[in-house]
Amino acid sequence: MIKGKTFKFGDNIDTDQIYPGRYLELTDHQEIAEHAMEGVDPDFADEVETGDIVVAGSNFGCGSSREHAVICLKKSGVGAVIAKSFARIFYRNAVNMALPVIEVKDVDFKADEKLEIDMNNAEIKRENGSIIKFTPFPENILEIYEAGGVIPYYKARHS
Repeated sequence: MIKGKTFKFGDNIDTDQIYPGRYLELTDHQEIAEHAMEGVDPDFADEVETGDIVVAGSNFGCGSSREHAVICLKKSGVGAVIAKSFARIFYRNAVNMALPVIEVKDVDFKADEKLEIDMNNAEIKRENGSIIKFTPFPENILEIYEAGGVIPYYKARHS
């Protein structure tokens, strides 16, 4: 179960807004996390708490294929990203690093809304008690999330 408050963003949030390119020389993941969402919300990294949820419009994660965009979100404490749609490379990087990415097309989430996400039952519970269903993840994707990413998943299956 993922529980947290929402940080709301719009459409076309690109990887440079998620993690500005001027920090690409950083290699320490905690240092990378200090710059999460800096291109669109300079206070995000100071305000986000473990389990919080990024909600956005269409085409979240467009732009370059940099994995730093996922690393900074995950290491800053983001529990999941919910968007109307995702850029394909960002989506795959997120799955590979076990950052849940959930497509919900017809719901307008509010900023600071408290949500609970049940990945196994493909449900999002809003603070008003309503439940939003989303397309369930295939079993292998859930296994990657549960393993902590594609590398731990692979190692567990082939060692």
